Amino acid sequence: MTVATSPATTAPARRADRRPPALGGFSTAVLAIEIRRLLRNRRTLMFTLVMPAVFFLLFGLPQRGDDLPNGRPVTAWIMISLAVYAAMVATTSAGAAVATERALGWSRQLRLTPLRPAAYVATKVATAMVLGLLGVLVEFAVGAAAGVRVPVHVWLLAGLAAWLGSLVFAAFGLFVGYLAPAENVMQFMGPILAILAMLGGLFVPLEMLPDVFREIARFTPVYGVGQLARAPLTGDGFDLGALANVAAWTAAFGLGAARLFRRDTARV
Repeated sequence: MTVATSPATTAPARRADRRPPALGGFSTAVLAIEIRRLLRNRRTLMFTLVMPAVFFLLFGLPQRGDDLPNGRPVTAWIMISLAVYAAMVATTSAGAAVATERALGWSRQLRLTPLRPAAYVATKVATAMVLGLLGVLVEFAVGAAAGVRVPVHVWLLAGLAAWLGSLVFAAFGLFVGYLAPAENVMQFMGPILAILAMLGGLFVPLEMLPDVFREIARFTPVYGVGQLARAPLTGDGFDLGALANVAAWTAAFGLGAARLFRRDTARV
């Protein structure tokens, strides 16, 4: 015996099947897969987690015993600066991974799924921020093991500023990932990040640079993050100019990445 179904009954079911997924298809399961895939990349872990820690051991430990004008250890200044560097390299490399996916045709595959572009970008940004957090934690752990001692609020505020400020570099990584070819993206990014870190005062204090470079540094995306992260240590206070620097560069890279993403998906 068969039961006939009327078109009026099946129409709502068909409309329900076509309903877009919640949150545009953003899924914690997909996010977990992305994070695991990233953590399996030994080259990424080497440059984002190991190298900044090695830099601290090479350049920070010889400064043990030296103090800042406020009496805080110079090693803490170096540790926080390198934590910012670790976070910026981590988030940039994670964001730039979209270049490889574009080259493999993954963008075309995603266009066949209910996953919305905004959810895809949000997954990439969240993955980048997780790796950036790991970079900060590893750098702080190495610093603590090497004898860096500062008040608890300095650890918390400096680490939070270094991590949240790295959002600008997650946007930067996405921007470059949609702009540069996959085979050249990391070769292109490495020297740029090193130059930005130098000009932004992460490797050496800005006071040691010539006047012209100090003026240029104020307009680099690294400057604002570094100033905000080190402020709890140096006691310089909250810098609205540094916050504006971070906000402006995040918006610029984010809007640029969104435009390139729309152009890229329009071709598939």
